Amino acid sequence: MSPSSKKYVKFGSAITIIVIALSYLAYTGVKESQSYYVTIKELRSMGDSAYTKHLRVSGKVKPGTIKQSGTNAQFVLLENGLELPVSYKGSEPPPDTFKDDSLALAIGDLGKDGVFRANELQAKCASKYVAQENATSQSPQAPAAQPPAGQMPAKTY
Repeated sequence: MSPSSKKYVKFGSAITIIVIALSYLAYTGVKESQSYYVTIKELRSMGDSAYTKHLRVSGKVKPGTIKQSGTNAQFVLLENGLELPVSYKGSEPPPDTFKDDSLALAIGDLGKDGVFRANELQAKCASKYVAQENATSQSPQAPAAQPPAGQMPAKTY
């Protein structure tokens, strides 16, 4: 082999090793960030495989179960009569909409003790935007006066 062909072999080998290493890192990164969405019922029926997977579980926050300390919180999720204790330890405190009876999505792993350890928490507002009862009995306000067609509204300063 000539000296120049040896350089090409070394260079090709180095490129191949780099490509294989980057492919492996990409594959493991995708596998680690992958999470399965399951209901509490499905989680209970998964058996031992539930302990090895990164999961997303949603449910309604059971009233009176939220115990918050800084960025950590413990609470219980409810879904169709089933309960799941959750321990959230995150870098940020739970969202403002995280309250009793709110819908919450916990992302994390199930421990052997049956407690779901969440490292991410999302919550939806528990209240629905419904008109107040006394507001429907009042007469609606008249719409704002509109200028005649073709005229610009007067500017107020």
